[in-house]
This record gives sequence, C-alpha cells and structure tokens, in this order.
Amino acid sequence: MAKVTGIKGTVAALAAVFASAGAAVPAQSATSLWMQTGSVTSQPIGHYEFCQAYKSECQIKSRSSVAPRVTDFGWDTIRAVNTAVNREITPITDMDLYGRDEVWAYPDGAGDCEDIALLKRKRLLEKGFSIGDLLITVVRKPDGEGHAVLTVRTAQGDYILDNLEDDVKIWTKTPYRFLKRQASFNTGRWVTIENGAEVLVGSVGN
Repeated sequence: MAKVTGIKGTVAALAAVFASAGAAVPAQSATSLWMQTGSVTSQPIGHYEFCQAYKSECQIKSRSSVAPRVTDFGWDTIRAVNTAVNREITPITDMDLYGRDEVWAYPDGAGDCEDIALLKRKRLLEKGFSIGDLLITVVRKPDGEGHAVLTVRTAQGDYILDNLEDDVKIWTKTPYRFLKRQASFNTGRWVTIENGAEVLVGSVGN
C-alpha cells in the first residue's frame, strides 16, 4: 500500500478509493468478470531483470484476499491515471530505445507497453491502491504479437489499463488472449490464466 502521512490520512485515502458496497459499477456484460489463475509459471525475462534492479518491489508478499469494491472516486482515479500516463509516455520499442529487447524500466518520456504498465501501477500505489490488486499481465494481440497491460483486481471484475486504449475495460471486452500475470500474493511470482485460452510463446512486444 502506498504511504500516506498519518493514520487519518491513510484512512481517508482508502475510504475515498474503496467501499464495502454500493459503489457505481462500470457498464459490463461479460460472462466472466474475473480471470481464473492457475499454477505458478515462468517469469518474463524482462521482469526478472527488472527485479534485479528493484529487488524490494519484487519481494512483496500479500495474503490472499477478496478484491475490493472500488468507489466512484476510485474509478475516476483509475481512468485518470490510465489516460495521463498514455499521454505522457511516447510508445517506443526497446530495440529503438535501448538497442535490445525485453528491457523493463520506469519510463522517462518514452517506453514500451510494460514500462507504461509499470508506471501506471506506481501511480495507483501512490493513490492508495494495494499492490496485490495491481498486476502486470502478458497478453497476445489479435495479430499474434505479445503485449503487456495492467490488470486492476476489483470486486466488480478484472479491469485493464492499456497504453493502446484510453478506456478502462473489463478484461473480456478487450481484443486480447490473456496468458499470464503477476501473482496477487507475491510480486515476484507469475501465474497462468486458465481461462485466457492460450500459452505465451515468444517475447512481449510494444
């Protein structure tokens, strides 16, 4: 959880973002609101190398918990972060930026899909969201290319923050096949997505 100065500040931030019931839910008609995760699977090489540079970020363990119900203010925050980061960061491939593939890093003005997802996660942590509910996720685009997005776990379903789309959508309303994502119980582990229909072959692309 992101730090908020003082106990009162922490309570206020969480109350603004989450509610036990009654918050407005974004329109949805998905048959399955949540991804069904399976066994621990391989960690993307880019994330493994990111974890060598940011070890503390990849050693956070969380107890299994029910995803929180997000308030209207919380949804406004999620949408604002998604749109702001998409506008701030110019999409560019790792090869063009670093001269090699699979570099995961916090972007400074430019970056590829996983860099943008990392920054969105960081921004939402600062707003009071739990790290166990903000999960980098690997998908495959309709053209077969690998891609990375940020999944936000909520009681209303799993929602996707995407650098290719300003709208925040329920995961089943995106055009992707979902392959694997960070485990909600450990930021350094990854799990399969059993109802995602496909297993990742190849690297994550832009």
